[in-house]
Amino acid sequence: MSPSRVTECIRQGARCCSRPAASLLIAAGLMAGGLPAAAGRADEPPPVMDELTVTGERTGPGMWHVHHGSANLWILGSMSPLPKGITWRSKQLEQILDGTNQVVVPKPFEIGIARVLWLLITERGVLMVRGGKRLKDVMPPELHARFALQRAKHTPDSDKWERYRPIIAAAFLQRAAFHQVGLSTRLDLGAAVRTLAKKHHVRIEELKIAGVRDVLDALKTMPPATENSCVEASLVTVEKDLPRLVERARAWATGDVERIGRLHEPSEVDACRAALDEGAGASDLIALVRRTWLDSLEKYLGSGGVTVAVVNMDMLLEKGGLLDELRAKCYDIDSP
Repeated sequence: MSPSRVTECIRQGARCCSRPAASLLIAAGLMAGGLPAAAGRADEPPPVMDELTVTGERTGPGMWHVHHGSANLWILGSMSPLPKGITWRSKQLEQILDGTNQVVVPKPFEIGIARVLWLLITERGVLMVRGGKRLKDVMPPELHARFALQRAKHTPDSDKWERYRPIIAAAFLQRAAFHQVGLSTRLDLGAAVRTLAKKHHVRIEELKIAGVRDVLDALKTMPPATENSCVEASLVTVEKDLPRLVERARAWATGDVERIGRLHEPSEVDACRAALDEGAGASDLIALVRRTWLDSLEKYLGSGGVTVAVVNMDMLLEKGGLLDELRAKCYDIDSP
């Protein structure tokens, strides 16, 4: 099965770090996906989403069953990054789809080459280092030394990404590190589920979470201390957290939710998330993502019938996350 082709997808669930707030590390999923395309020739074909292999075997990613009266909501937890070539097993999902009224997936965050070029012109100050300075001039020396060390491991260009602001440059570095160990943020579970829904003739609804403007507004108001905290989280991910991400993805593919819960993130990622939660712009965007999902899930739980939703795993499992919110509202939840 081949996922749909798009010019460039940047997803709210496609994480630089694992959890929703930390994903606003913001640039890898947001701008870093589109910026490299602008550097290539306009007549080059658009990049293709990496293939997410689906098999029909019994076990697979965990699905939570939320029910209330006649309403049944099945939530499939998604994850990013994932190892290229990983398989997930769809038998349970396909059985549920036979009696499903609708499938809800996040709308892909798409940004084409023309839009990227326009952003580089109109929002250059948000994405690039200002005043003719370079990354080494604005990033704390200790962080830049670590950044340069990791950059040398993942690219031969010792000057690469020096024109971008720290959080964008760190996102580029993180994506390069993912690529080198076979991890991908372009494996789109939503696309795979769309294909299965079409096969079973189930209506598909795309939920728009946030747009480019929301992201730019968050970047504009991000304090330097918060940005440095998230750069630190990104560097720690590159330096020592890649094996955990691979193991976590494999646990996801086999539905081992308990194992996922035991694979704790580095403390630097928690610090980044806490800093983002404290800042006005980023915290507003994070709250928007959470509120949009909760409102959507409650809408379908109030309308009866059977719904399947694809939601980021960490948004479900985090303390005070969507599952905790639904439990607090007295919905019955059966865990995988």
